[in-house]
Order: sequence, then C-alpha cells, then structure tokens
Amino acid sequence: MKGTNLGEFEEIVLLTIASLMSEAYSVNIVDEIEDVTGRKTKLGVVHAVLKRMEDKGLITSELGEPTKERGGRRKRFFTISHTGKVALMKAKEQRDKLWGKIPELVFQGI
Repeated sequence: MKGTNLGEFEEIVLLTIASLMSEAYSVNIVDEIEDVTGRKTKLGVVHAVLKRMEDKGLITSELGEPTKERGGRRKRFFTISHTGKVALMKAKEQRDKLWGKIPELVFQGI
C-alpha cells in the first residue's frame, strides 16, 4: 500500500464519497463537490483521483447493475475503505489541532 497522507483534493473527494454513501459514483461526486465548494471540477480529474485513491487502498469500487437510462452501461460505485477512514480521521485531527493553536485574536474583526 502506498502512503496514506491526503492531498487537499483527495480529502474533498473522500469526504464527498462519505457524504453520498451508496450514491457515490463519479458524476454524483463531481456534482456534489461543485455544489458544496463552488469549485468547477472536471470528471477526468475526479476519475484520476479515484484511481489513485483506489491504488492507495483508500477506497474500493464495484459496478452496479446496468440501467436503461445509461444504455445498458453500469455505474461504478465507490466506498471508503478502513484505511481511507483512518486517513480522513488523521487529517481531521491534524486540522483540529492546528485550528486549536490559532489565537482568537487572529480572526477578530472578520
């Protein structure tokens, strides 16, 4: 297994997969990222990140059933693995520690 440190976009994708649960497939992931972050996201970029995260063992995927709406093609659904959950929790803990060290004065007047 490769490293489990998350890049910023990987973290966003993992959080999105977690929030979508059983509806986490690439088009839904892109739509949710754009809705939540306001960040224009390309499907090809998300596919590359999903592949990289699957190679790292952070997520798993499986094909759903063929649908008429998709011309008989199947969607690939993504799930966070145990390793992915641990990586997300580690990232959250690190961010929380850093936020906890920022003096309140830094954000006064905002």
